Amino acid sequence: MRQFIKQNKLLSFAIGFVALQIGLALFAPILGFQDPYQQVMIQRMKAPNAVNFLGTDQLGRDVLARIVYGYRTSLVTCLTAVGLALLVGGMLGMLAAYYRGWFDRIVMRLMDILFAFPILLLAIGVIAVIGPSTWGAAIAIAIVYTPIFARLLRGPSLVIVESEYVMGAKAIGASDLRIIFSHLLPNLSSVILVQASLLLSAAILVEASLSFLGLGAQPPIPSLGLMLSEGRNFLLLSPWPAIFAGFAILFLSFGFNLLGDALRDTLDPRLRSDN
Repeated sequence: MRQFIKQNKLLSFAIGFVALQIGLALFAPILGFQDPYQQVMIQRMKAPNAVNFLGTDQLGRDVLARIVYGYRTSLVTCLTAVGLALLVGGMLGMLAAYYRGWFDRIVMRLMDILFAFPILLLAIGVIAVIGPSTWGAAIAIAIVYTPIFARLLRGPSLVIVESEYVMGAKAIGASDLRIIFSHLLPNLSSVILVQASLLLSAAILVEASLSFLGLGAQPPIPSLGLMLSEGRNFLLLSPWPAIFAGFAILFLSFGFNLLGDALRDTLDPRLRSDN
């Protein structure tokens, strides 16, 4: 596996790029970054310098520290959201394909109802009910992405359920749960990996949008979208917080999107090169 990754340069770069950003977020407390909550009013809206490498914001807080800790907020929110969506939506999709009939019709019609709403509008509606917070944003994004996983896994599950080895497992008396977890799920692993990576990329943008609107992480929690929202009011005086927060969102989303594309090209036999 390690040799295979080394031979695929795009996949290696994508994994390294994502791992670097995740590493910064995970080990931020021991990497010597400044306190992201510390306010030094006499250092307000400073340009990048030797002490504050990316400058300071309107409250004198270090922009670099806010961005690194903002990575933590975005990653925790989006990983939780995509994980919940995969767990609920993926299970519903597999069960709908396995049992068919009325269960399939009811589940898919419910998913169609969720699909009818624009992603951001549905997320805002969910947060309006449960209240703005980091976990509120995670739940809202999870609800938005649940039908995507349900539909995505239902399609290939329908094919697998009709395969000979699944029919054989049923014939020897294997339980439904054993068939689902021993035959369906392992054969869907590549699809799950690719789609989860791509949806993480999109979820980062949705989380940043919600935070920008004041519906995600609440001050003073470091958040990339919130930094962008606060920085837009001071663009003429000090554009650095908004510029660097925007680039941080771009890099984080781009990393997972690149990883998803690389995984798709690698795991899909139809897209592999024979060279």
